[in-house]
Amino acid sequence: MNKGTIQVICGKGKGKTTAALGMGIEALTKNRTVIMIQFLKGCPGKGSLDILKRLEPEMKIFRFEKSDGLFEDLSKEQQEEERMNIRNGLNFAKKVLSTGECDILILDEILGLLDQKIVEAEELIRLLQFKVEEMDVILTGKVFSKEIEPYVDNILEIDHLKVDNTK
Repeated sequence: MNKGTIQVICGKGKGKTTAALGMGIEALTKNRTVIMIQFLKGCPGKGSLDILKRLEPEMKIFRFEKSDGLFEDLSKEQQEEERMNIRNGLNFAKKVLSTGECDILILDEILGLLDQKIVEAEELIRLLQFKVEEMDVILTGKVFSKEIEPYVDNILEIDHLKVDNTK
């Protein structure tokens, strides 16, 4: 039986979601099932989400937030509403983790919930402890919290060595 892993993809640069999606697509080629829950992405029009939805039913993608703006740019009232939507996403993640509903669960930008102080590290650790043995979990976000390191098997840090700011 496969002992599932918990992997982190972090860093200030772009490419974390893309790397996680790549891992998910690779899993699909091996007839594994994938669920991605995206946090702090808002619901900006359809665009990118429409493209991702083409991967269904093999890869299911969920966003629980309703706002079309970045969390930090929202008014206090809007942030409170989004906090409730994010809680719904976390509850869904707990259900997926505990039931083994998929082979790979991608929690995209969940580390950002720590940065935004929407959840504490202890709550994320408790969530990860619901993981069934054979499931793989991928966490993404800009900043990696050392508090969760004992619960993580692999950490991939994306770093941009050169960025052309003239474009």
